[in-house]
Amino acid sequence: MTDNSKKIIKMWKRKNIRTAFELDNALENFQVLFAYNSNHIEMPEVTYHDTREIFENGKVTNFRGDIKNLFAIQNQKTCYLYLRNRIVKKEKLSVDLIKEIHHELVKGTYDERRFERGERPGEFKKHDYVTGKNEVGSYPNEVEGDIRELVTEINEIEINEDNCFMVAAYFHARFENIHPFADGNGRVGRTLLNYLNMINNIPPVIVYDEDKKYYYECLEKYDTDDDISSLEEFFEYELERTWQRELLEIKKNTSHKKLSDTMENTVDRLKTEEK
Repeated sequence: MTDNSKKIIKMWKRKNIRTAFELDNALENFQVLFAYNSNHIEMPEVTYHDTREIFENGKVTNFRGDIKNLFAIQNQKTCYLYLRNRIVKKEKLSVDLIKEIHHELVKGTYDERRFERGERPGEFKKHDYVTGKNEVGSYPNEVEGDIRELVTEINEIEINEDNCFMVAAYFHARFENIHPFADGNGRVGRTLLNYLNMINNIPPVIVYDEDKKYYYECLEKYDTDDDISSLEEFFEYELERTWQRELLEIKKNTSHKKLSDTMENTVDRLKTEEK
């Protein structure tokens, strides 16, 4: 782990978040950027402007795009509201929680074709939807068992700053490999990634849309070789990018402290010399 990552994790732990209000404050600049990027990876029509408008004002004026994009943005907001108290209480992962996150994130966005096939928000897929060049995805009748096994495996791990990137990479790659839902797996997976981080006192990350090519390549490495090392490195890179402003503040404050210490030492030395 890099020194910068250690500083960011230490900064997050120092917040000592105990209430939903404190969590809101800690994520004040994070929420809109996360929602925009997580949606935009799969829905390129989603804009930062519309995302900010919905998060800050609850509406968008003069909108002329696909209404499903607005649902997707609003869903990011309501999903966070659903999760915030659970994050503070450090509620463990569960199959029901994963289903509810999916329901919150995709309600109002499923197309008619999926509904005709019996697919519903908050329910595991009923048909096989292979994805990627390696055609990954559990069979519908295996999804619940695979997810339950993954949840049990992750809940038994004591996650800390020494293994957080490894566990996050494995959990996310395995979840996307299972591909449990008919749609919205990426959005759900990225939300789950941050949920897992925060209940273990690790700061959340943004997977930036402009980094999605490398993001997909990292996921493919797991699909083909069971290799999570690239995704580990990617998540650490995105952590530092996500919190770069706060990192600069940490470095600036550290620099000021060192200067102050130096001045105090100089004053003490001069006083000694005068004597």
